[in-house]
Amino acid sequence: AQGCVDHPIVLTEAVCNPLYSRQMMSELLFECYQVPKVSYGVDSLYSFYHNRRHSWPCSGLVISSGYQCTHILPVLEGRLDAKNCKRINLGGCQAAVYLQRLLQLKYPGHFAAITLSRMEEILHEHSYIAQDYTEELQKWRCPEYYENNVHKMQLPFSNKLLGSTVASEEKQEKRQQQLRRLQELNARRREEKLQLDQERLDRLLYVQELLEDGQMDQFHKALVELNMDSAEELQSYINKLSLSVEQTKQKVLQSEVSIEVDVVDSKPETPDLDPLGSEQSLEDVESINEFEPIFAEEQPEVEKPVAAVQPVFNLAEYHQLFLGTERIRAPEIVFQPSLIGEDQAGIAETMQYVLERYSKEQQAILVQNVFLTGGNTMYPGLKARIQKELLEMRPFQSSFQVHLASSPVLDAWYGARHWAVEYMNREEGWISRKDYEEKGGEYLKEHCASNVYVPIRLPKQAPRAAEAPGRASGAGNACSEQA
Repeated sequence: AQGCVDHPIVLTEAVCNPLYSRQMMSELLFECYQVPKVSYGVDSLYSFYHNRRHSWPCSGLVISSGYQCTHILPVLEGRLDAKNCKRINLGGCQAAVYLQRLLQLKYPGHFAAITLSRMEEILHEHSYIAQDYTEELQKWRCPEYYENNVHKMQLPFSNKLLGSTVASEEKQEKRQQQLRRLQELNARRREEKLQLDQERLDRLLYVQELLEDGQMDQFHKALVELNMDSAEELQSYINKLSLSVEQTKQKVLQSEVSIEVDVVDSKPETPDLDPLGSEQSLEDVESINEFEPIFAEEQPEVEKPVAAVQPVFNLAEYHQLFLGTERIRAPEIVFQPSLIGEDQAGIAETMQYVLERYSKEQQAILVQNVFLTGGNTMYPGLKARIQKELLEMRPFQSSFQVHLASSPVLDAWYGARHWAVEYMNREEGWISRKDYEEKGGEYLKEHCASNVYVPIRLPKQAPRAAEAPGRASGAGNACSEQA
């Protein structure tokens, strides 16, 4: 029928997957897609099965670290011991988020450019696991070690000036607007200065009239308020202020009747306005018109090259990320979750906790094949770090072996493929449609790379209170015996 899948399906699921989740998936596959049979397995166990084909022992301790979480799975005689599995809710995603937070705090100017996808790329290409985290941090304190080991990452940036794309007409219009604003600003400043000077001159003339009228006491009192010593000093100030007022009035009249000209190619500089009343800067601004033709339309307009504005700093260097201790701090969270505030045990503590749940003989068997798989185990130095942690927790002169999957990311798929080809014509591990209809969607047939099937056990109903005391006590004894 159209839309049906007429071939078997091999599907991966989480370690200790709840029965309800498997029931929903089986219902979808059998009811909607009409698959003939389906098999469920754990991705890390498929990877272990794929590498076990190369004469590896059938028992071992699988450490699977992926994007969202990390699992430690003990495998005894080819079967998963589900009771002693442990999970750490940390993986590559949390490491990338932590690295993003570190670099955004270090480079707040590039907050938007430090994206999560870019951090994942940095993790894959630049990070590594320190064999001794504290000792490695001490090495980074040395400037020479820092210079030799720091990685520089160039962020994308544009060195193209925005002004170079503006049309010549727009540039000319902007210059004219700037000149008009400067002229208006100068006129306002000149009028304000004229008003202040006129008020001060009126006050000085009033003090001079007191001297002429013979009111000496009020005259001397006014001189003290003006911070002047004599009538000669007062007369000198009056003369200077009168001259300044006349000059300012002339300039105001000239600015009102001045002809506004177009600026073809001139970039006026912002005048330095002297708060003490200096008019030299105002004259410099208005003198721009003297160097421009009066009738600009009669002359052919020649487009002159715009001078490139050199930035005060190197844009390329400004958009660089320097990766120092961040290279080891981000992946370290799987060993020290407290770095990001997580109240969990790291890989080493969890591995020791799992091993201590077995006898010494079983521990010796498990540590002979500590198997690392998953994309988050591809950091350089991870295998050496696991070996160091095992050396510290295992008895003196005891042996152990640590193996890394041949392809930590793809071995789960390869293992599922090899298992499907090998068991295609067998009934072991496959759930048929008949099994689904008889035993429910949560049913699971176990195999070497699957979870352990624990069927649902419904509790028996308690005896009713209305029953006879003897029967109730008898039922209670039966229940206690069952317990």
